[in-house]
Amino acid sequence: MLSFRALVRSIPRAVTRISAPAARNHTILHRHLTVLQSSWTRTAKPRFAAAFSTSRTAWASEGQVDEELAAKLESELQLEREMRDPDELPLSVKDYLDNSPYKIHDTPGKEEVVLTGQYGDENIRIVFSIADLNSLDQDADADKYDDRALYDEDGDDVDGAGLPSDGQSGGAQSKGAIATGRTKGGNINVAPEDSVAPADRDELADDESAGEEGEQEPSFPARVNVTVTKKGKKGALQIETIAQDGAIVIDNVYYYPDAKLADPKTAEQELARRDMYLGPPFGNLDEDLQVILERYLDERGVNTALALFVPDYVDYKEQREYVRWLNDVRNFVDDE
Repeated sequence: MLSFRALVRSIPRAVTRISAPAARNHTILHRHLTVLQSSWTRTAKPRFAAAFSTSRTAWASEGQVDEELAAKLESELQLEREMRDPDELPLSVKDYLDNSPYKIHDTPGKEEVVLTGQYGDENIRIVFSIADLNSLDQDADADKYDDRALYDEDGDDVDGAGLPSDGQSGGAQSKGAIATGRTKGGNINVAPEDSVAPADRDELADDESAGEEGEQEPSFPARVNVTVTKKGKKGALQIETIAQDGAIVIDNVYYYPDAKLADPKTAEQELARRDMYLGPPFGNLDEDLQVILERYLDERGVNTALALFVPDYVDYKEQREYVRWLNDVRNFVDDE
């Protein structure tokens, strides 16, 4: 009887022990299913695109700026033609060409200009380019920015115009002075408030007039390469010079065993002359030898007249090429 009771009491406990792991397994399974369902729900949830349009903007049938650009180019053309006729030779250039032993070869659209002539049994070829004038303009712009950088480093430039922080223009300027002028030496003449205007002062007027009359604007340096070849000989003598302010200054004197290397036309010719010994720097030569080489060029017409002609012709040709460029771009942009 007692054992029967124990058996009856033990049955619920056994069932509880058996059902408890199953319940726990069911709970764990339910949790896994819940996690998977929520993960699936998040993954399956649709994502909407950002609120902006990726469709291509419809292009106008004609450029909206074309007409304005063509008008501006035409305005620049008229301005250049009013300033100077691009087809009219300056008197200095015309005078040189009329009396020079050299014949000029100027191809429109090309930067280089070639002069050819003969001296005895020699063929002389002189080459210069308008690229020197363009590079000079770029150097001037670079110098301007360098000067501004110096002002910035010193902390004196407050408005980007190179003025000191106290609003004065520098030099000997005083805060109590209102009438000022600049002398030819670069200093500033200061007049007190009760003085006459700078334009009426004899002191400043004399300085300005002396500067205008006594100082001429220097010409820009132009490279001039002179190549001399002789009939019956394979070699070539090439002399690199600078023409400026009516003077021819020799930079280098080269000798090429093959005349074709003096003016290479192919990459092979350029490579062939790269490792050649062409001669020492001109400044290292004996002074008497330098003088004789200068006389050598002068005898062949590479002289003061040529040194004055080259910068004038470079300026003339650059103007013509610029006008041609303006005209070509305008015709390309303008559909009429």
